[in-house]
Parts: sequence; structure tokens; C-alpha cells
Amino acid sequence: MHSRVHLRRTVSALLSAGLLLAAGCARDTSGGGPATGTAGAGDVLLQPAADPGTAPFTASTAGGPVVLPDATRSGAARSPSAPGGGRGLTRTGSTPGLYAGTRAVPSCDVEAQIRMLAVDPAREEAFARTVSVARDRLAGFLRGLTPVQLRADTLVTGHGFRAGAVTAYQAVLQAGTAVMVDGRGLPRVRCVCGNPLDPPAGAGGAALGAGERWAGFDPARTVVVEPAARPVAELVIVDVVHHSWIVRPVGDEGAGDRVPEVPPPYGPGTDITGPLPDVPPAGTKEPGTPTKSPRPDRTTEPTPSRTPSPEDCPAPDAPTPPGEPAVDGGPPGRSPGETRCPTPTVDPTDEPSGNPPETDGPPMTDEPQTSIQLPRGDGTDDGPEARR
Repeated sequence: MHSRVHLRRTVSALLSAGLLLAAGCARDTSGGGPATGTAGAGDVLLQPAADPGTAPFTASTAGGPVVLPDATRSGAARSPSAPGGGRGLTRTGSTPGLYAGTRAVPSCDVEAQIRMLAVDPAREEAFARTVSVARDRLAGFLRGLTPVQLRADTLVTGHGFRAGAVTAYQAVLQAGTAVMVDGRGLPRVRCVCGNPLDPPAGAGGAALGAGERWAGFDPARTVVVEPAARPVAELVIVDVVHHSWIVRPVGDEGAGDRVPEVPPPYGPGTDITGPLPDVPPAGTKEPGTPTKSPRPDRTTEPTPSRTPSPEDCPAPDAPTPPGEPAVDGGPPGRSPGETRCPTPTVDPTDEPSGNPPETDGPPMTDEPQTSIQLPRGDGTDDGPEARR
């Protein structure tokens, strides 16, 4: 019985020694201390997408194969390196195409991450303290993150868990690394090891990275992610399998993926580390959309003017013969008494007018006039009786 207990203790000691030896093979990037230290200028680790490192918080929760974007593969066409490399390019967390994934396939298993932390109270407490949330709210915090993949080599501050304490280090995560990002687009968890992430600290850059460099690595093309100006409801990411755009709601693992109604102004294969067109702010119109004049529409009712137009009044030298219908296309009809014509200044008996003055002759009727009685040459008139 005693020998079995001794054997178990020996095996445990050997395992612990092996873990310590492996940890000793890596740089100690804790700086000022294992729990709160910050990496120095020379402590930048190059971490391949599938490498969990030596101080993981949990086992891997990364889902599916690692698919590297075309722009990071060896021999792929890339934009020229930016001058003065080292610190890297700055991209906002809401930049379309900054992240990738596969439609309806989660890049990380969020629930598995929650379960693995819950079984070890010390790790769970350390993790919650690192991401600045209460332990009893950690599960909600993790469920609010979005699993995606990096599309560019990204400079971050990583946090490992070693000997019951949190370590901090600067690292470059290879494009294709599965991460969970928050509502402002910041990477917060590295899924292959469960380590919390923060934006990079200090002046160190990828050019000072330690470790084996992968194909396509370029210190001048590493990305530093800055938080979006305001929380976003969804991220526009690249489907690396179908080479198309995906809109993934924040906090969703892929079930809500859909095609964007308005795609970004560049294609999904665009090198995210190269020059990008300006993305129009939300609420602006797309290029080419006609802009409606702010002036009100003209009314169809003509506006009266002081000088009547020639079409507004009939020509005085061409009156409409009595009994003939009006010609189509003439001036529009008016209500009784309405006129835009000038008042005649000559004797109303000389020319026809709209309202003839009263005379001593027979009253006018609505019936059209069919004949005109001319006076006789002797100046007499037979009168009504003779005309019958």
C-alpha cells in the first residue's frame, strides 16, 4: 500500500517537473511578477495559430480546421510593406474583413470554455479578475463574445495561468487564430488555450518577436486592433470557405449568420493589411444614389402673373365664330367671372368681349345664334313680325 502511494507521488512529481521544464524553455514574459507583470520591449512571442503555448488557462475550445487567409500564405500576392515596420498597422475592431469564419460554424465553443473554467474555482477566479468582471458574471461575459478567426497577424497582450498565478506577455498571434471578440471588436480570448487577451502594451513590436517565424510573416503587416468608437450589434466577416461576406451578430456563434444587405466597398479577398477604401458611415447613401432636391416639388396649379401669357387670352383679331365649337388644345376652362385678360379700352361694340354691355336690342339667350338680320338699304327694318 505504501509503495503505491509512493509511486503516485513520484509520477506526480515527474509530471510537475516536466511542466516546469517546458515552461522554462519559453521566455518568462511576466516582467515585474507572475501575476501582474507587463512584458518588456524584447518579450514578444510569435504564436502559431494551432500552438496553445506553455501556460494555457484551459484546453482548446477552437472548432474546425484552421483556415489561413490567402494573403498570409507563402507566395500569395500582398501589398508592399509599410515603412518603419515594428509596431504594426492600426485597424478598428468594426472594420469589415478584419475577422473571418465559416458560415454557421463557430470558431470556438463558448459553452465548453465556461464549463472548463467552472470546474476549477481558482482558474475561474483568476480569469474573471483578468477580464475585470465578477466571477458570478463570467459566464454571461463569455456568452456575449463572438467566435471568429484573425485575418491578419495580430499583436496582443496575452495572459497565461502558471503555478496558480496569472502571467502577462506580449505576443503576435498568427492569422487564422481562433479568438472571441467583444462588442467593440477587441480580441478577448484565445480559443486554442483559453487565455484572456488585451490590446498590446509597451513599445515593443513584431520585429522583436521571439520564436520561429511562419511563412508570410511580415512585422510591418501585423495589426493592432483598436476598439470601435461605440458598441456594434454585428460584425462583417469573411467566409474563408466560400470566399464571401457574412454578417455575424455579436454574441452569436454562427446560427444567425446572413449575407449583408449592403456589402463593404471592397471584396472579401482584399488584403486587410493593405490600403482600404473608406467605409461610409451608417445612414449615408451608397455612391451613385441620386440625391433628391431639398426644394419642394413644383405645384401643378399655374401661378398668376401680372402680365398674361399669349396663350392665356384669345387673339383679338381671330374671334371664334358664333355657333362653332372651341378648338381642342385651347386655353383651359375657367370658373364664371375668372379672367386673366386685360380689360378692353375700345368701344365694346367694335370687338366681341366676354361680357358685352346691355343694349336695347333683344336679350341674348343660351341658344347659339343661327342668323343675323341686316338692315335694308332704305334704313328701315321689318321688325320681328317681318322676320317671321
